[in-house]
Amino acid sequence: MNYFPVSLDISSRRCIVIGGGKVAARKVKSLLACQGAVTVISPALDDELLLLSRRESIRWLERGYRQGDLSDAFLVIAATDDVAVQEAVYQEATARNILLNVADVPKWCNFILPATVRRGDLTISVSTAGQSPALAKQLREDLEKEYSDDYDLLLQVLGRLRPIVLDMGLPHEKNKILFANLLHRDMIDWLRQQNWQALTAHIRAILGKDVPLEDLIGQAAQKTPAPGEELLDGQALRRCEN
Repeated sequence: MNYFPVSLDISSRRCIVIGGGKVAARKVKSLLACQGAVTVISPALDDELLLLSRRESIRWLERGYRQGDLSDAFLVIAATDDVAVQEAVYQEATARNILLNVADVPKWCNFILPATVRRGDLTISVSTAGQSPALAKQLREDLEKEYSDDYDLLLQVLGRLRPIVLDMGLPHEKNKILFANLLHRDMIDWLRQQNWQALTAHIRAILGKDVPLEDLIGQAAQKTPAPGEELLDGQALRRCEN
C-alpha cells in the first residue's frame, strides 16, 4: 500500500491512547512532544504513564474503552493486545472518520507511525508501509548517527535567514536561488567548529550584506572558549541561547 506522507499539527488537539503499558507510554511521549492533549483510557497504567498522570501531563480514564469514547477525538492510538477492543475501536473510529493507528495491526490503521529521528524542528522519518519495522528501525539508527544535534543549529540558522531573504523583496525564483546558495556544504562544519568568520563571510557573499552573528545564533553562542575550555557543541549552543 502507498501511504501519503504528511506532518500533522496536533497541538492542543485531543489525542486518545487506548492501553496503559510500555507501548502506550512510547506513543504518549511522542504525542506530548508535539503538544497533543492526551487522554489515556486503561484500567491500569505503566509507571511512566502513572507519573505523567500525577503531573497532570495527561488525562487518565481509569477504566476500559467504551463505545462513544472517541466522540471528540482528533487522533486515536490503540496500544492494547485485546483483539476485541482493537476491533471495537476500529469500528468507532471508522464510523467517525477519525485518524487511527492500531499498534502492530496494519489492516486496522488509516495511518502508520514511521521510525523518526528528531533534531529540534528537523524531522527525518522512515516508513516501510508496515512491512518491516525492523528495517525501519535499522535505517533510523543509521540516520541518528549521520545527523547529529548540530543539524538543529543548522536549521535554526537557515530559519533565521529565511525572513531576511524574503524581506529583500526579490522575485520568488530569485529567492529560491538564494536559499539554495546559502546552504553551503561546509556550513555544518563551520557551526561545529564555531568558525563564525567563514559562516558570516559566506552569507555576506550570497546576500551582498552583513548579517550580525547574534541574529543567526544568539549572543551567548559567540563566547570564545577560555584556555583549556572545550568548544560548545550544537546542543550546548542551543541551551545557551534558550
